[in-house]
Amino acid sequence: MTDLSAFPITKKWPAQHPDRLQLYSLPTPNGVKVSIALEETGLPYEPHLVSFESHDQTSPAFLSLNPNNKIPAIIDPNGPGGKPLPLFESGAILIYLADKTGKLMPKDPVARYQTIQWLMFQMGGIGPMFGQVGFFHKFAGKNFDDKRPRDRYVDESKRLLRVLNQHLESRQWVMGDDYTIADIAIFPWVRNLVGFYGAADLVGIADFPQVTRVLEAFVARPAVIAGLNIPSRG
Repeated sequence: MTDLSAFPITKKWPAQHPDRLQLYSLPTPNGVKVSIALEETGLPYEPHLVSFESHDQTSPAFLSLNPNNKIPAIIDPNGPGGKPLPLFESGAILIYLADKTGKLMPKDPVARYQTIQWLMFQMGGIGPMFGQVGFFHKFAGKNFDDKRPRDRYVDESKRLLRVLNQHLESRQWVMGDDYTIADIAIFPWVRNLVGFYGAADLVGIADFPQVTRVLEAFVARPAVIAGLNIPSRG
């Protein structure tokens, strides 16, 4: 049986199945990227809930795996060379899972780098900007009298949606006919923007029909339906 005792995080979240990939996460837009990818690839894994309410993400156990105290993070007991691999940052994990399984990433080198390009588009643009819209529209920022900060992020989110909408014209998915980690990275954030954040009208989502078309196809996938609720909040 695989021994993961060298990883302090397993003291707080014991592995019942140490031979499986260990996922430490929460069903947020970044968290579900990895659970969806795991569901899509069919890799055996064991999810562990990292509760923000009890500040699990700042516990010494979690920081031993991710010093940046962000979810998701993983330990793959069967990493490169057969050795356990600890890994954080959702984008890095998506690339790793795609490479490990040979799924969700084009084989052609040009298309591979273009997929990573759109993954970075989400990591550097969509995630941070949509998250700021959420703060200023749904959370504490909504009480600020000065709406200029909110409007700055709304305008940038609209611009990013416009870029994505134009790219999706005549394409089934971000990379054309192939469903990839780029879709898995981007569309949980679009879903969160118009759903949990309630910002559909604020960003004018109706003006981006290609984005909403692909979002509908995305959330209808069985692996997405499952992954959006993993780890279970109990």
